[in-house]
Amino acid sequence: MITEVNKLLNSYYSWLKENTVLKQIDEYVEITTPYLDRHNDFLQIYVKKEGPNFLLSDGGYIISDLMSSGCSFDSPKRKELLKITLNGFAVNNEGNTLFTISDSKSFSLKKHNLIQAMLAVNDLFYTSRPYIASLFIEDVAKWLDSNNIRFIQNLKFTGKTGFDFSFHFAIPKSSKQPERILQAISYPSKVSVENFILSWIDTREARPKDSKAFALLNDQELEIKPNIYEALVNYEIKATTWSERKTIVEELVA
Repeated sequence: MITEVNKLLNSYYSWLKENTVLKQIDEYVEITTPYLDRHNDFLQIYVKKEGPNFLLSDGGYIISDLMSSGCSFDSPKRKELLKITLNGFAVNNEGNTLFTISDSKSFSLKKHNLIQAMLAVNDLFYTSRPYIASLFIEDVAKWLDSNNIRFIQNLKFTGKTGFDFSFHFAIPKSSKQPERILQAISYPSKVSVENFILSWIDTREARPKDSKAFALLNDQELEIKPNIYEALVNYEIKATTWSERKTIVEELVA
């Protein structure tokens, strides 16, 4: 099993390196990453040298794109959600620009955190959809509570690469079940599912060997395509829709 997972990790590292492109634009270096936004476009970040340090930013892309699509950040709830999300990655926001400062030693970690913050904020777009009365993650937390399932919310785990990845819920090990990681995917698209899979691939070897991963897919207004299930199952992630959530209660409550 370790050998198989190690092969997957090596494949992931190669994919990450081979699909990262650098381009000089005046005083900035544009880094095109293999991570995708909600338009299936590659995320780009911009790096500028400032004295001994580096300024890394998204160039204002993420928030401006969300606003142009009708996602306003005017409400107190969304402002607070944006603040909490960015704080979790130690990323700042000025105007519409997401940015962070690094020195040479912390560059890789800061770059990783900025990309993760961009992906997380990008997902806020879906909170503007009218059929979502409350955030899906909040609904999942209430459901866990109602079933007396013990959980810890909003965690970061360090993967084999040394980078941190955020997960929505962790259910501690019991005498009957190992540690369980539960991700609430509010909009189960190819992009959001791939991001979760990549996070789990890098993290799983650093967790207890019998840890399990679950993906709870929001199907309230969206039909989940078969390839979404297949992708998750291929990486030993148990995928369940919100409408079928009762089927995993016993695995989570134990």
